[in-house]
Amino acid sequence: MESTGLAHYKEFLIILAAAGLIVPLMVRMGLNSILGFLLIGFLLSPDVLGILAGHYPILDVFVISHGEEISWLGELGVVFLLFLIGLELSPERLLTMKRLVFGLGGLQVAVTTLIITLASGYFGFAWSQSIVIGMALSLSSTAIVIQLFSDEKRLGSQSGRTSFAILLFQDLAVIPILITVNILGRESSGPILEGVAMALAQAGLAIVLIIGVGRFALRPILRLVAGTGSSDLFMAAVLLIAVGTGVLANVAGLSMALGAFIAGLTLAETEYRKAIESILEPFKGLLLGTFFMVVGLGIDLDGFIASPLRILALAAILMLVKSIAIYGLARLMKVNHAAALESSLLLGPGGEFAFVILSSAAALAIIDQALFSQLLLAVTMTMAAIPLLSGISKQLIRRNRHLPSVLPDGLATPPADNQPRVIIAGFGRVGHLIGSMLDEHKIAYIAVDSDANVVAREHKAGFPVYYGDASNPEFLKKCGLSTAPAIAVTMDNAIRVDDVVKTARGQRADLKIIARARDERHAIQLYADGATEAVPETIESSLQLGEALLVETGIPMGLAVASVHERRDQFRKLLGRANRREILNQQRKTLRSRKPA
Repeated sequence: MESTGLAHYKEFLIILAAAGLIVPLMVRMGLNSILGFLLIGFLLSPDVLGILAGHYPILDVFVISHGEEISWLGELGVVFLLFLIGLELSPERLLTMKRLVFGLGGLQVAVTTLIITLASGYFGFAWSQSIVIGMALSLSSTAIVIQLFSDEKRLGSQSGRTSFAILLFQDLAVIPILITVNILGRESSGPILEGVAMALAQAGLAIVLIIGVGRFALRPILRLVAGTGSSDLFMAAVLLIAVGTGVLANVAGLSMALGAFIAGLTLAETEYRKAIESILEPFKGLLLGTFFMVVGLGIDLDGFIASPLRILALAAILMLVKSIAIYGLARLMKVNHAAALESSLLLGPGGEFAFVILSSAAALAIIDQALFSQLLLAVTMTMAAIPLLSGISKQLIRRNRHLPSVLPDGLATPPADNQPRVIIAGFGRVGHLIGSMLDEHKIAYIAVDSDANVVAREHKAGFPVYYGDASNPEFLKKCGLSTAPAIAVTMDNAIRVDDVVKTARGQRADLKIIARARDERHAIQLYADGATEAVPETIESSLQLGEALLVETGIPMGLAVASVHERRDQFRKLLGRANRREILNQQRKTLRSRKPA
């Protein structure tokens, strides 16, 4: 009994030593923290340090012999990661990503599954095996990729949003994939339809239940616990919500991480969001480190030595095929070159859900044990390569930015003089029109855009357009933000507009910020973020339509224009009042959220 207890402490102490001592040293030496945990897991496995312990028994103290006993800690890390991502988003923000989630994400899963299935069939596998292999290998690693972007504070970048959208659809696709595996593993067709219907009904009921409880019960529960003034009780309630919703989703056939993500979404607009984030963040980091260590432990050195060329070829082909497919689909969906390249390299490797799908297929005897072991080893190796691929993608993007075919000479360097210029963030249709109006009135301006093709084309046409990310404060400083009389934020992506407005206002309190809004609600949000003026597309197009209609029905032009100006002023006053109410509500929420602290 005592030895068993000490064994549990041993594994836990190794995790703490890795997180508190070894990984920080690796980071100081320039190694990525995720790669550090993976490397530690591999080195402390029975296949590596365990062999040395046979010759030097004292080393046995450091060998992690039972990785499955700590794997549940790693699963909790992924649960907390997705819960916190849900808190960072909101239902409205998620809706703005629906084209990427269901369009790009759906295409990625369908196309890569089809390619890998056909390739597997070509190499002689049975069609049931080929389909399972195609579905399992089409998925990528949510835990590693999202953590990489989170560590670098780049989840809001186009690469981060593109990768997250694809990964979110992959998580949604796990349920129908597992149902398909069960169908392929059964002989009779009678119970299959009942099983499919039951699984879908359970999944749907779990999602409705999580959303319902999140909207109507979680906020009163948190308010009740916060009212006690005990930070310990509040922490217990937060952990119960995150883990409890994950378990509920898992019972219904969903992944725990997806259930936690939905719960986080329902709490994203509450006054307790910041307090919850501060509680879960330390747990998430430590438990995710455990997850990466478990992945490192899963690298089967004996299996690799038995057939190294086969495993390496399988891993390389998987990453190559998926990366090419994802890059092509991302460009098809109008994702810029840099974001498409980075997302394709990071999502090319396999993911943790491949373990679940392949294990289920092996249990149903769809694939044999030898194939199962080889596939798991190949997937694990590709996952371990993700941090390295991240570095490679950054190098490729940096080099491409200096190629004359992509960026003409001087394009990446805004003028270094101190001449005051209006900044136009986004030089698409709207930005181009604003630039031409400023030219007409002899007002100096500088435009920036994150699409290299747009920048190259417009710069060649003579417009002062420069390549860069307008949400990056350092880049805005180089564009002359300190002397700019105003900035116009014109992108058609609501999240990008929010990011630029927040960044610009954070750099200069007196700056005039004119922002393009999707609708009235988005305009109110932009005012709250610090915009001087927010112009909703829906209102402005309605006013222009009204003006044209009045003129065409015989109203004099002057009266029609005056009527439109009057309506525009009314809308501005209404939005201003709504914004003041929003600020007061936010202040009340902030005061209430301080109670648990």
